[in-house]
Amino acid sequence: MTMARDVAQLAGLLADPTRAAFCLAMLDGRAWTATELAAHAGVAASTASEHLNRLVAGGLLVERRQGRHRYVQLANSQAADLLEAFIGHLGPSREQPRGLRAVGASAALARGRTCYDHLAGRLGVVIADGMTNAGLLNQTEGFAMTDAGVDWLTGTLGIAAADLRGTRRPLARACLDWTERRSHLAGAAGAHLLRRFVENGWIKRIGTGRAVRLTPSGTTALRDLLAIDATTYDLA
Repeated sequence: MTMARDVAQLAGLLADPTRAAFCLAMLDGRAWTATELAAHAGVAASTASEHLNRLVAGGLLVERRQGRHRYVQLANSQAADLLEAFIGHLGPSREQPRGLRAVGASAALARGRTCYDHLAGRLGVVIADGMTNAGLLNQTEGFAMTDAGVDWLTGTLGIAAADLRGTRRPLARACLDWTERRSHLAGAAGAHLLRRFVENGWIKRIGTGRAVRLTPSGTTALRDLLAIDATTYDLA
């Protein structure tokens, strides 16, 4: 019964639409202020504070304070995985976006976005497929980096081997993409791949949300690194 109670308490943290909206917003991997989250969810600052206290106490969020500002973010990759599993179970929203801006935002998210600390959307799935076709990633039985894939990460992309192995996280993990209904690359390899894309200017964030777009240099990088024609997948 202890385990059942703990599961019920965890599920209860996401049972409120406001708390769920807060957590989904933080899938962008950033730290948010309570004021920003209150505006995002359309609630009063006092209401936001109450919900955030529950989420922090429940272990889904962590907080830090700088002066008068309170910043919160997802506690870890496991919290992000939990949220993505919920979204993947639900499938695509049955409610169609209304208005030009909403339609454009939805299309941008589907094309490419961050999933906490790795790439998702059509961009993420295409990259995973490109890595598989190049013999860098094995999707036959789950997701696993091949020896050639590890050499590619540490050699071609210049990621330190210690950074890939010096963590409890799996090197590669399949994450079901809720828009593509196929898996993209998560785990330590996915996190470092996103970091390289950002550092090299291959992607840029669209506005303040999770959506990202491929830059001209990113289009070239996909072609040179993985023989991916971005225009074929409407990524450019």
